[in-house]
Amino acid sequence: MGVTSNLEPKKVFYYFEEISHIPHGSYNTKQISDYLANFAKEHGLEYVQDELNNVVIYKAGTAGYENSEPVMLQGHMDMVCEKVPGCPIDMAKEGIKLVIDGEWLTADGTTLGADDGMAVAMMLALLDSDEYEHPPVECVFTVDEETGLEGAEGIDASLLKANRMINLDSEDEGVITVSCAGGITGNGVLPVTREAFDGKVFNLKLTGLLGGHSGMEINKERASANILMGRVLSEIADKVDYRLVCIKGGSADNVICKENVAQIVTNDEAGLEASVKDIQAVITAEYELSDPDIRLELTKADSAMFVPMDKTSTKRIVSYLLNAPTGIQSMSMGIKDLVESSLNLGAINTTETEVTTLYCLRSSVKSRLDLMCRKLNDISEVLGGEIKFSLYYPGWEFLADSPLRETCIEVFKAQYGYEPSVEAVHAGLECGFFAGKKGHGFDAVSIGATLKDVHTPDEKASIPSTERTWKYLLGILKALK
Repeated sequence: MGVTSNLEPKKVFYYFEEISHIPHGSYNTKQISDYLANFAKEHGLEYVQDELNNVVIYKAGTAGYENSEPVMLQGHMDMVCEKVPGCPIDMAKEGIKLVIDGEWLTADGTTLGADDGMAVAMMLALLDSDEYEHPPVECVFTVDEETGLEGAEGIDASLLKANRMINLDSEDEGVITVSCAGGITGNGVLPVTREAFDGKVFNLKLTGLLGGHSGMEINKERASANILMGRVLSEIADKVDYRLVCIKGGSADNVICKENVAQIVTNDEAGLEASVKDIQAVITAEYELSDPDIRLELTKADSAMFVPMDKTSTKRIVSYLLNAPTGIQSMSMGIKDLVESSLNLGAINTTETEVTTLYCLRSSVKSRLDLMCRKLNDISEVLGGEIKFSLYYPGWEFLADSPLRETCIEVFKAQYGYEPSVEAVHAGLECGFFAGKKGHGFDAVSIGATLKDVHTPDEKASIPSTERTWKYLLGILKALK
């Protein structure tokens, strides 16, 4: 008996629990890819597993649908691996532990992976049954979406006959997504020089932040621990002479960082304690609504991780974090409340010779994406560093004439009794790559069950919403005769 054995729809939750036992973080997808390929073999279904580990599984249309136009169902198999401090699970080697909390499914101390494991589970449930009416389907399982949509970028479009697609990577029931932003990843380096500096070693930890998805939650003004630590260190420097040893926070570019730790050396312990207390009061007041549990923790360290940075390097790193652009850069003038452009410093780390930064940049306007890259490049060069950009993915443009969208709207009204919301999103979706590969007339929508706090250990999936969304998907397929 599994944790989800009493949940409906049974097969959807059965397969979600199955894949939860398999480690499947980004760049660690071989095992789940093989699971999908073996599933196809065991069910006598045609499939392709490419060299990237993308998997496409084909299933013929049911009776009366044999000659219908095919439809592509699509989701990604990788998940963001985040966990709470002290969680013993090695997410690179172990599965996660599912927990039912009322009407929500969550995980014990880790991300849940419902983004986008719920899509994988729904496709497997459909492929495993002959009781639902549907056209010929091409179920496309891509890899490494969370690191830059790399599976979608690399997949061979000749494998796909369908010219219409239902992406299952949205997170709000009742919303039909029809457009998304494009984006790019930035990898920065700032050099540091080190020299001896006498004093006591302290760890300064910024914690208690909510974090979140840098596309979906960027408009909620949640603090980034990486950026805010720059401000904290800058204000401490007004009153205390110290040297920075190292700084670390976050692990993924598309996650608003929840925690940052800086190690510093100073002779002025009393001044440091007083400064930290003063800054704590300021940030507590500022982030009372967006991050109510934010806090600074100052502790003595047994030893320094490295020889301290010299005064110039300390100033360089603090200045960068204080002045680098972050968060929302522009709002759409055409779509109300839509973030047009943003950037997120998802991760920062330190070696003996440099500090590295990892950015996620997004925009629905390519020229403004280019402008953000220019700003980061300029500030990096001025401070003696550099930043390189990679993993560009295109935006997904709104299609004025979309029969698939109209079908989805009509099926939704019939099931729910009210109109769905048709929206564009600031987050990146793989639809842009598929639209570019398939060309003019490619018709796509994105739907999904309600998820909360994705990309964080607080991630949870609504059980009732999953059931309704499953029925909605089956209704759409039935209508596509």
